[in-house]
Amino acid sequence: MKKADIISKTLNQMFPHAKVELRYANTFELLVAVVLSAQTTDIAVNRVTPELFQKYPTPYDLKQASLTAVENMIRSIGLYRHKAKHIVELARVIDEVYGGVVPQEREKLERLPGVGRKTTNVVLSNAFQIPAFAVDTHVARISVRLGLAHESDSVLEIEHQLMKHFPESEWLRLHHQMIFFGRYHCLAKQPKCYKCPLFDQCVSDIKWTYQKAD
Repeated sequence: MKKADIISKTLNQMFPHAKVELRYANTFELLVAVVLSAQTTDIAVNRVTPELFQKYPTPYDLKQASLTAVENMIRSIGLYRHKAKHIVELARVIDEVYGGVVPQEREKLERLPGVGRKTTNVVLSNAFQIPAFAVDTHVARISVRLGLAHESDSVLEIEHQLMKHFPESEWLRLHHQMIFFGRYHCLAKQPKCYKCPLFDQCVSDIKWTYQKAD
């Protein structure tokens, strides 16, 4: 069995129900939550979005919000000032340019304030079921450790490598499963190598500092 097949099968066994842990009720809320999640945990974002979405449920509502009010709501997350500015401005663009509807074209999404390729991929795949493989820090780390990409690869290069290794039908599932694997098992500083079912697939030097479980 090929390495990619082994990884896909194993991650599916480990995390069969992996999905977005951000809380959202519609595509607009998903987009805002993903923008807020940059360099911040999903848990932290989920603490601030209920109040934010209740007060500003639509792009029209959010575009009219004062920056100070939004900043105060999301103050507990990292880079809150920049993120407040981004989400208010992206709400304005969505309302005034796209009629209040989040566009599903990559080019249009990537032109929104605060929205990069990773955020675009998350929205395309989760909201619109358009095949895309979003690469965050967890996915990048796991890809390198499992030999699916090189440490010197850029995020875009890692994305392209993953798209080559796995069929489109698996991209969304594996994106979530690799995040769960990195978040709860193959941690950055203290990976659980001693009980890792993918130990034999790992090419990272770090695994030799841990004893594989019998």
